[in-house]
Amino acid sequence: MSHELNSSQRVKSLLKGTLFSPISFLWDLTYKIRRSAYHYKVFSQHVFKVPVISVGNLSFGGTGKTPTIIWLTDWLNERGLTPVVLTRGYKGQLESSAGLLKSGQKFRLNPFEYGDEPLMIANKMKNGSVIVGKRRAKNLLKYFSDISPDVVLLDDGFQHLQIYRHFNIVLFDATMPLNLYKVAPIGYLRESLSSLKDADAIVISRSDMIEKQRLNQLMKLIEKNIQHDVVFAQTRYQALGVFDLEDQFSFEMEKLRGKKVIAVTAIASPESFYDYLETFGVRIVEKASFPDHYFFTLKDVETLLKKLKDEDTVILCSEKDMVKMKRVTLDKRISFIKVKVEFISGEKELISKLESVLRLDSSQ
Repeated sequence: MSHELNSSQRVKSLLKGTLFSPISFLWDLTYKIRRSAYHYKVFSQHVFKVPVISVGNLSFGGTGKTPTIIWLTDWLNERGLTPVVLTRGYKGQLESSAGLLKSGQKFRLNPFEYGDEPLMIANKMKNGSVIVGKRRAKNLLKYFSDISPDVVLLDDGFQHLQIYRHFNIVLFDATMPLNLYKVAPIGYLRESLSSLKDADAIVISRSDMIEKQRLNQLMKLIEKNIQHDVVFAQTRYQALGVFDLEDQFSFEMEKLRGKKVIAVTAIASPESFYDYLETFGVRIVEKASFPDHYFFTLKDVETLLKKLKDEDTVILCSEKDMVKMKRVTLDKRISFIKVKVEFISGEKELISKLESVLRLDSSQ
């Protein structure tokens, strides 16, 4: 039976490839022409007087850009530098205009205006700011004199070529199936792997969640498209514990073992969240998946709370989801998992490259 199912899937995949190959080819060709036009100065780029570091990816959906941006802001703050993060603020009211968030401005934290990820970054930043809006170069010019940044971090910036960047970090999600590494609509890529010629660092997130053989296959796929010296790093998510709506620590992850969990998420890769929870031995009794960047309503929360049958069941969401969840409820029966990026390999090499770009003394 499973063999028949696999055969059926292969046939569907073949038909999809045949039908959509022309669209995929034209899609990729458009991106290649655009990238070449910037490379050969046909299109001009905005050049800023401070270093610009791009954190982006090739695929649609989540690869861990926001946690990586947060790791970068922490690293920069530790060295006395003030970063500004340029981000679109997807689905926020200010996406089509502009908005500025400075670290410490807790009273302005409204995800409906700024979007969920910008608020998550601003919440965690010790010193710096976040500029929201899709016209990133224009918005940076608007606020530059006010914030006087030392470094610009371009969120989801690999395809945002209007701004010249000094360093390109490209992220991959290790858990994404290898058969999806084709340009849309055949696969899940925005542009082909050949664009990695512009990458300076490759970071593979969730590297601990797949077998070594599959990780090696992904590495080989990437390496075929690298044309110069590139830093490779692998990361995973380290869980810091379960926290409540007020961002207060509730209990260690070990206490989740055997617990019944209603898992709620509105992220691009919901299955990765569920898989991560299951590594801690939880029993997921229900998966409540919402579209990426979804704004929860009071009705959503009430529906979830009605599903709590006993005290042994808990509702868990991601930190990104909690940014929006706590705008509509103060019920402490909803908690979130707080995580941070932890390097498995390549951290020293990446830091060395960053120090070179920023002209920092490595002894700092």
